[in-house]
Amino acid sequence: MLQRRKHSGERNRAVLVSVAQFDPGVNLGRRPGAEKDAKRLHRTLSKLGFKVDVHSDLSSEEIYDVFQKESRRPVKDCFLAVLSSHGEEGCVYGADGKPVRLSHIFRYFDNDDMDTKAKLFLVQACRGDGLDDGVEVDSAGEASECSFSQHLSVPVDGAVMYATAAGYGAFMHPLGSVFLQTFCSLLEEEGNRNLELTRLLTRLSHRVAYTFQAKGRLLAGKKEMPCLVTRLTREVFPFAESGKEGGAAGLSATALFSPENLKARTPSIS
Repeated sequence: MLQRRKHSGERNRAVLVSVAQFDPGVNLGRRPGAEKDAKRLHRTLSKLGFKVDVHSDLSSEEIYDVFQKESRRPVKDCFLAVLSSHGEEGCVYGADGKPVRLSHIFRYFDNDDMDTKAKLFLVQACRGDGLDDGVEVDSAGEASECSFSQHLSVPVDGAVMYATAAGYGAFMHPLGSVFLQTFCSLLEEEGNRNLELTRLLTRLSHRVAYTFQAKGRLLAGKKEMPCLVTRLTREVFPFAESGKEGGAAGLSATALFSPENLKARTPSIS
């Protein structure tokens, strides 16, 4: 009997969940820049071979449902999720104004189907009110969650990149967020696509932190500092251009430097 090839026809996948317009009666402002972010992410990631799905203005339950289903769908080497909305520490908000706990989303991907895959989550949302009042940022509400328990929920071989540090607001502009627009710019520049993931994200942090500052009377000179949480156990190259001369020829998203590292993980306590 012929055994079906596990990865036949499978591709790396990206799912973008973006809330720009909230339901009537919800006291959260419109986020026009979110639409710009989603369009550019779709274009940039599609060019890199990702199968990209965009979901706009979903309720909290619909967001949970999308990621629960996505966590069971086939993927080649890497799954990328982008969540963009108003938020507080530990959550983002659905279009219905109800919180979506990030720890719940992360735990969906702690399963056998995703065990050997690289998983990257990009979160464009405030994590607190560490900015002056009256500024258009992605902040709302009082919902919160312990950062420690949130980080423990990140699946093995997963990484989460937040637009900002815990307790601070994330900038949003009608032309898009500095965090996600910079991420796309890096991927569109020669050389960055072939970087190992943590090096790429470190470069993202550096560029946002050192080249961006807010303008205007209230926040002139204010900065934004992304934050990376990683449980990666291997070096991954999710955006590498395979087959390109001088590039990452033959590298998959989960390529390792040495064969001995391919052994199955064994649980241990140290």
